[in-house]
Amino acid sequence: MKRGIYGGSFDPVHFGHLLLAETARAEAGLDRVVFLPLGVPPHQKNVRTSGEDRFAMLEAAVAPYPEFEVGRYEIDSPNTSYTADTLRYYRETYPDDELYLIVGSETFNDVPRWVRPREICGLASLIVARRAGFPPPDFDLFREIATPERIEEFRRQVVEMPALEISSTAIRQRVAAGRSVRFLTPDVVADYIESRRLYRD
Repeated sequence: MKRGIYGGSFDPVHFGHLLLAETARAEAGLDRVVFLPLGVPPHQKNVRTSGEDRFAMLEAAVAPYPEFEVGRYEIDSPNTSYTADTLRYYRETYPDDELYLIVGSETFNDVPRWVRPREICGLASLIVARRAGFPPPDFDLFREIATPERIEEFRRQVVEMPALEISSTAIRQRVAAGRSVRFLTPDVVADYIESRRLYRD
């Protein structure tokens, strides 16, 4: 199985996340995409809601799509969430799968500065979702941490994201201001936010 790993805070999940995952799945021929909500964040990354709330919103959002699933590895771990550890877990759990790490173009160029980047490139091939308005992927940054064959895979796996200007930050701000988030996130997620009174200042 070709299994894509898509991590993030998903605070909350929105249609941009779903579109990125579907674009990567369709263009790279993935069998499954696993959404992995961030657990204990590195670098003091701001997460407004609990892992359980973000997991529940993700599960509701992807329920209609059998190619998508939500993983609990990072939110169940008491340790800081590092991508290398997550990929190691999936490699040991699914030894026969081909693993792919899905990242946006705004994140790709940062990967060489992550914890154990050489291990990341060894465990999974990277799929880069290129988005308008962000720097293009710089493959030269990977010369010291990935083989030429792996870098060539990365080049072949750049997928173009349709323009869709939605962000979790904007959704949180709209909820705090009492404004509608309809058509920015699935209705089941909007209903969950309302029922749990999330993102209210």
